[in-house]
Amino acid sequence: MPRTKSAKKQLRQSHSHAATNRAQRSQLRSAVKRVRAAATAQDAEAAYAAAIKLLDRAGRKNLVHRNTASRAKARLAKVVRAKKG
Repeated sequence: MPRTKSAKKQLRQSHSHAATNRAQRSQLRSAVKRVRAAATAQDAEAAYAAAIKLLDRAGRKNLVHRNTASRAKARLAKVVRAKKG
């Protein structure tokens, strides 16, 4: 356990940041799953737009690596194109 005042504060911040990151990562994964599970092309496009926004933000904020976000966007785009027909 931390002993100094600054170490205690850092532990509090670490827990807080971890909770935020966990929630955002979960939201991101759910958005990606909604694109893949969409029944119609219109639903897929709407879900894709939301997922792109989250992926871009996650890449900017280093929640995931920028290249990982870009790769996920490309793969989702491929799924959406396939649903269009």
